[in-house]
Amino acid sequence: MTEANNQRFNAEAAAWDSNSDHVRTCEEAVQSIMRHVPAFTEGTAKDLDVLEIGCGTGLVSFKLAPHVRSLVGVDTADGMIDAFNSKVAALPKPENANLAAVNVLVQDADDVHVQGAAAALATRRGESGHDVQYRFDLVVSHLTLHHLPWLSVVLGILLQTLRPGGRIALTDYEDFGSEAIRFHPVSKREGVERHGIKRGDIEALMKRAGFENVKIETAYTFSKKVEAEGKSPETTMDFPFLICLGQKPL
Repeated sequence: MTEANNQRFNAEAAAWDSNSDHVRTCEEAVQSIMRHVPAFTEGTAKDLDVLEIGCGTGLVSFKLAPHVRSLVGVDTADGMIDAFNSKVAALPKPENANLAAVNVLVQDADDVHVQGAAAALATRRGESGHDVQYRFDLVVSHLTLHHLPWLSVVLGILLQTLRPGGRIALTDYEDFGSEAIRFHPVSKREGVERHGIKRGDIEALMKRAGFENVKIETAYTFSKKVEAEGKSPETTMDFPFLICLGQKPL
């Protein structure tokens, strides 16, 4: 992400969870992930080690964590990570938490910060003597893809973070045409790389990165107020969200 993104999200981190739109869309994203990822529908999600890209304050993470074995969140905005870690510290037994977050831009599947967090969670659940690099069963993200400049590179890295047969489930709003730009108010458009994601483009990029069983499906429709702009008045608009699914070859 750009420095503009980090500055914006650092400034908004403390009040992030008080925004009902943020909470609502994350709830919808989690429900969509749990509908589309087989482990959740087949009752085997408790075996999953999950990596979340762009975890923010943990609105998605804390809803997924009770259903999985472990979750490592990463984000480039240190204010967001501070908020996430404050939530962990406020848990009844934080020393037993199965989730953690680190402030890092993941550029390598063997990133030491991610590896350290995964190792700490493994130790917490009683594992020891792990002599290979940690890999994940599921990678998720929500409202992150539209901020990333080099999607092809990122998808390649995500593939490498997965175990053979591991899956990705990435949610973001769809670029449905010129009106999609209104998802962000003008004051928050700096650092936005694209105004939504295009089905055909993301499908092609995922396949090119090496994912199998790629599917791009409508996840849900999100209604939100948008500000007046030009000749367009303030109104409520419906934004379709996509879930991007793929699997690492066995």
